[in-house]
Amino acid sequence: MHDVAQATSLALSLILDGDAELLQIVLLSLRVSGSAAAVAFLAGLPIALILTANRFRGRDTLLLLANAALGLPPVVVGLVCYLLLSRSGPLGSLGWLFTPFAMGMAQTILALPIVVALASRALAPFWNEHRDALAIDGAGFWQCLWQLTRMAQSPLVTVFLAAFGRAIAEVGAILIVGGNIRGETRTMTTAIALETQKGDLPMALALGLLLLLLCLGVSMVTLLLGRRA
Repeated sequence: MHDVAQATSLALSLILDGDAELLQIVLLSLRVSGSAAAVAFLAGLPIALILTANRFRGRDTLLLLANAALGLPPVVVGLVCYLLLSRSGPLGSLGWLFTPFAMGMAQTILALPIVVALASRALAPFWNEHRDALAIDGAGFWQCLWQLTRMAQSPLVTVFLAAFGRAIAEVGAILIVGGNIRGETRTMTTAIALETQKGDLPMALALGLLLLLLCLGVSMVTLLLGRRA
């Protein structure tokens, strides 16, 4: 217990003193995960809008696949990205393996089904309630989608936060494609795994506390927005 208390005290000191390495890891994590969540949201929202406002053959299958993909194993996604980006892979010449871009790519793939599935659920009630009024007003298809997006702003912010939470907490996929290189691809989750293995509990606890606070903050904002909606 004494060792744990001492490690916790040192962890708090690292946070309060603004340790340079700790700050670099946190900022990289926020940059990579934020970018991945943004790309997944921008790519997934149009898909969700089309799936919500259209009735076409295969629509139910696509929705089923999007919901099934919520349980994608991160290590499998990481392995697929690794095969694509490795020297012998189709994208190997780009040199993206073991870079923040590769990590963002894996996180985007994991976050995209969340955006499509959750956004579809969030948009459906608004579409069912207002589609007749929009048709009477003579709104075109794309105008309908734009109005639908405006009406569902709060739920859609919640969807983005859910995608960000999925990305920031990821470890398996980004460990495979990022390599956990100090100063380049070391994020909060991969650093926690490494420092724990090394026995550097203060650094691991400091990162763990910051990650926990960040995830709790995202969850709290999501809950408040959900109640507001």
